[in-house]
Amino acid sequence: MHVLWINAGLSCDGDSVALTAATQPTIEEIALGALPGLPKIAVHWPLIDFECGPDQGADTFIEWFFKADRGELEPFVLVVEGSIPNESIKAEGYWCGFGNNPDTGQPMTTSEWLDRLAPKALAVLAAGTCATYGGIHAMAGNPTGAMGVPDYLGWSWKSKAGIPIVCVPGCPTHPDNLSETILYLLYQAAGSAPMIPLDEALRPKWLFGATVHEGCDRGGYYEQGEFATDYGQPQCLVKLGCWGPVVKCNVPKRGWLNGVGGCPNVGGICIGCTMPGFPDKFMPFMDAPPGSLVSGTASKAYGGVIRTLRKITERKLDAEPKWRHKGRELTTGYTKVW
Repeated sequence: MHVLWINAGLSCDGDSVALTAATQPTIEEIALGALPGLPKIAVHWPLIDFECGPDQGADTFIEWFFKADRGELEPFVLVVEGSIPNESIKAEGYWCGFGNNPDTGQPMTTSEWLDRLAPKALAVLAAGTCATYGGIHAMAGNPTGAMGVPDYLGWSWKSKAGIPIVCVPGCPTHPDNLSETILYLLYQAAGSAPMIPLDEALRPKWLFGATVHEGCDRGGYYEQGEFATDYGQPQCLVKLGCWGPVVKCNVPKRGWLNGVGGCPNVGGICIGCTMPGFPDKFMPFMDAPPGSLVSGTASKAYGGVIRTLRKITERKLDAEPKWRHKGRELTTGYTKVW
């Protein structure tokens, strides 16, 4: 099983860098077949093929992609990193490419690779928000007409194996979310897993089925109507611009590395980077979301009552029972039965 990774879309390569930090599983475990039931894997990934050049070095790296185009690599999973620019909106030049066409000597655009390889792939995986929904490069005012892989191929597109485009968003994507999804697709290819369950935005349901707020350590403060007014405070961050209550992401629950970190866990607001509307619909960042005024006011009123009731209960529970004392008389309520 070959994994062909194209990181030549418009991106910062942050998703590739993030994947090197994955632990559940690690990319080494996938590449070396260290997990039970995995087919033998060959990973063609620019980030780790440091000994290979496009047309020289220990191996001609780009040749693996031409082999796939010729039908000589079966089966393979195509991973795309970076948004896909619209190459049809200008008279000359190109926005981004990946290697050269040996027949013409001209650069092969990323969109041409997608046209060639997507129909032949067992599955197409879009890694990171740029590849999934366009991300930063597709925001209003951009000159490239950039879009995500589903926008380019079509949201209802399916591979020859009947698998929809699989999107693992995040800016960058969470390391373990990406490695776990790659692992799932490989197990599915080996016949060891059912069809990957995806939501309406083509995200794996088990990873993006809950909101940031539902997994956030600060959620209890929201319920009690306690909001941070400055960074560094432990309370809920909604008033500082956090979109956690509506954003589908598991980072607060999962942590970033080995369960540690994650945006609100370390004091950062959620800016919605796993959502198709990012970044345009979440700007300006650090401004309170539109609904936070109403929900925050209601939460403060409700939370004030809840805090009072809890303080009363807390005072009662924060003291030992009265029967714990020295003396010759037993006052625990024990009844002698013999």
